[in-house]
Amino acid sequence: MTKIYHNPRCSKSRQGLALLEEQNETIEIIKYLDTPLTTNQLSDLIKMLGISPLQLVRKNEAIWKENYKSKSLSDNELISAMVEHPKLIERPIVVKNGKAVIGRPPTNILEIL
Repeated sequence: MTKIYHNPRCSKSRQGLALLEEQNETIEIIKYLDTPLTTNQLSDLIKMLGISPLQLVRKNEAIWKENYKSKSLSDNELISAMVEHPKLIERPIVVKNGKAVIGRPPTNILEIL
């Protein structure tokens, strides 16, 4: 089973989902804006991605610019900000067999299939 943390309004997320469908993957779609991630779930995803929390933040979002950009935040504070404001999470994130990748560009997804 392949999981995609998906935002249907995002073109890259839609392209990532289409790529998974083209690959005939069995897909679990998680609309993370409707069902926000917990702190533990997000922390686990960041570990699977092998990145820092800051690398998962969408820095062009108004929420980021208005509330966080000028602050020096710890990893835990960054994770809390993303849990509180899921729009800040880069998308899509695809997980398969304990590995995860950010689908930007969507072809990155092929790395874990």
